[in-house]
Amino acid sequence: MEPVMQIIVNGNTSDVPVDFTAEQLIESLRLTGKRLAMEVNMEIVPRSTFESYQFTSGDRVEIVHAIGGG
Repeated sequence: MEPVMQIIVNGNTSDVPVDFTAEQLIESLRLTGKRLAMEVNMEIVPRSTFESYQFTSGDRVEIVHAIGGG
């Protein structure tokens, strides 16, 4: 069994594999291709680093996605 850790995503605790990346989180939430911003522990994570950004156990992640309208 793969080792897991807990992170908090938008207020909900989630078990994820160790070495889980921001890109994998976006894919698992089916948000690929959406306009969004991610903050980890109150710091913005640049979208250009999602592929390599790895979470640490206990990280607090906030994901906000833009909704068009007028």
